[in-house]
Amino acid sequence: MSAPRPQNVRLEVAIASLSGAIFAESGQADRIELNAALPLGGLTPSIGLVRAVVERVALPVIAMVRPRPGGFCYGQEDWLVMQRDADFLLEAGVAGLAFGCLTGDGAVDIQRTRSMLRQMESREAVFHRAFDLTPDPYKALEQLIDLGVTRVLTSGQAPTAAEGAAILARLIEQAAGRIEILPGGGIRPHNVASLIAATGCDQVHAALRKTRSDSSAATRPELRLGAGSSTEGEYEETDEDAIRAIRAALASP
Repeated sequence: MSAPRPQNVRLEVAIASLSGAIFAESGQADRIELNAALPLGGLTPSIGLVRAVVERVALPVIAMVRPRPGGFCYGQEDWLVMQRDADFLLEAGVAGLAFGCLTGDGAVDIQRTRSMLRQMESREAVFHRAFDLTPDPYKALEQLIDLGVTRVLTSGQAPTAAEGAAILARLIEQAAGRIEILPGGGIRPHNVASLIAATGCDQVHAALRKTRSDSSAATRPELRLGAGSSTEGEYEETDEDAIRAIRAALASP
């Protein structure tokens, strides 16, 4: 049986550029998650980008704190960088931080999560999709509630939120308003309504991007300066039309 559909479902858009922030605002997103390297799942953005976005748009900005790809059990060096990045991001005026710290067996790293929360003081704290690697999501959720985390970004421990809808619904029921559950992962205009109906969620997270081209790379098309599979002159940018489409889907009865 479908859950009752909430009114005024909020939309968070993951972006990685100033133009993406502008597109998110004009497309009527409610909040942005600011990253670098979205194809890697999102890494800590530069301070220059953060300051430019905070100055340019009125939307709340949640900045990613993730020093590297490849898991979330951080060594002391990575942790030091995360702490320093967090200080700079908070000083730049972000509304909150998205982060996730796990132990070697995939459980929530209680000590470091608590430390980050103390560092953030009253800003919004988002435990990101590192949550989807925890062996017991229901235990992990209670731990994050006890710690005072604001919100959990999760696909319901599945490749996409649509596939994890059953677990998302259970997490939302368990949370019972004590912590926010933010479904994310493969959410698009064509499936957002069914996800809301299946879970009863009151907010969603989407990375809505399209491929753009930079003509400067056309002079040497055989060269690849990075490890990606795309051509050197292609990059991804936030898709304003897709944001407007998902906003329209959220507004439909």
